[in-house]
Amino acid sequence: MRALRYKTAGLAILSLLLLAPVASASQSRRDKNIWNYDGGVFFATDGSLPNGVCFRVSGNLDAPDFFLNLKRINDEKGTIFRRGTETLTHFPDELFLSFDIHDQPCTPGLQEAEARTYLTPEMIGTLRVSFYWKRGVDLRAAKNITELHAAVEAVVPYAANLASQLPKRFEWSYQLAVPSKDVPLTDSLVMVFRTTDGRIAARVAARL
Repeated sequence: MRALRYKTAGLAILSLLLLAPVASASQSRRDKNIWNYDGGVFFATDGSLPNGVCFRVSGNLDAPDFFLNLKRINDEKGTIFRRGTETLTHFPDELFLSFDIHDQPCTPGLQEAEARTYLTPEMIGTLRVSFYWKRGVDLRAAKNITELHAAVEAVVPYAANLASQLPKRFEWSYQLAVPSKDVPLTDSLVMVFRTTDGRIAARVAARL
């Protein structure tokens, strides 16, 4: 495995906003709220570039067997995480972060007045991604993230017979190993995508 210090499949990595369901204060006093995390923590967000291209980032944060039967329980006493009768407080030593990037219309479902511009490898190459652990409002850099897999694939159009006449489209996919020893389950893993001038193009968090 290699430290993420270079561009891979056109994306430069430097160092996921999914909002967990929140009950009202009155409801929390009355009910016990339970969320299940089988399959890990899923996230998705939309982003945009200064040239008007819009894109979607989606993926999940997982670890072998860790999230299986894991539940978050909220009640009047606070929040706890349980797997069966076991109470958990921290992530395992390592998590696996997988995510995809593909372009999409900026106004889904609406007819666009002008010809649409699609996300290209060159545009992806201008993005820089930073990873942070978030606790409350504080952010600290997530360190020693390593790359396990990266790929870019052409998206086959529905009208395959017109493929030669249509703009080329791509989807980028990544899998990263994230050290998480001693990180509390109440922390969130945040990804911030920035353009070369520092503008935030997208931000998303994997949050239990």
